Amino acid sequence: MADRSIALIPARGGSKRIPKKNIKDFHGKPLMAYSIEKALESKLFERVIVSTDDETIAAVAEHYGAEVLMRPAELADDYTGTAAVTGHALEVYPGYDFVCTLYPTAPLLQTRYLIEGYEKLKSSDAVYAFSATSMPFPIQRTFRLTEEGRCEMFMPEHYATRSQDLEEAYQDAGQFYWKKVGVESDQILFGKDSIPIILPRYLVQDIDTPEDWKRAELMYKVLQELES
Repeated sequence: MADRSIALIPARGGSKRIPKKNIKDFHGKPLMAYSIEKALESKLFERVIVSTDDETIAAVAEHYGAEVLMRPAELADDYTGTAAVTGHALEVYPGYDFVCTLYPTAPLLQTRYLIEGYEKLKSSDAVYAFSATSMPFPIQRTFRLTEEGRCEMFMPEHYATRSQDLEEAYQDAGQFYWKKVGVESDQILFGKDSIPIILPRYLVQDIDTPEDWKRAELMYKVLQELES
């Protein structure tokens, strides 16, 4: 019997820093539409579900081809984690072998990396596979600001170390998170039970602030021009 996969896109309506962020126009389409379209385009999923507490978001999700799961009030506040929302969806839609949580704020998402995550997870004993990217600057040479507004290095022993001699570091890219349903781990996501799917940095941009939004728009425009 073939493995069954479901996609879950959590899209709450209460964005504060960028009002109505999930459905705000991004190069001619609601931001959330890009994640829905890539999930459908991948042909990996029996269902593409948008979990929301907002009727307007629900209508947009259906327009772009997703199914809608209206979440209960206890899963619609500022403190509800993604794991709880995904767990709720799996209770409503049981029987799947893999679940992929896709963030609705990932217009640079590429189908090939979704597929790579699924294939690598399926053929391994890992529990998770998620999008990641390399840090643009050596973390060993970063510093904090003191209360006096001065510098204090996190790792002062590396002040004079050449960048090319420092180990490369990686970060969560915030696009997608695959998981084997029913298989648990005592590790955090950034642990030995996870496979990071490494994306180039030009395909990664958090969208939490108006500045982030503008940067993402510029990155998307350049990518479209390069592909045309």
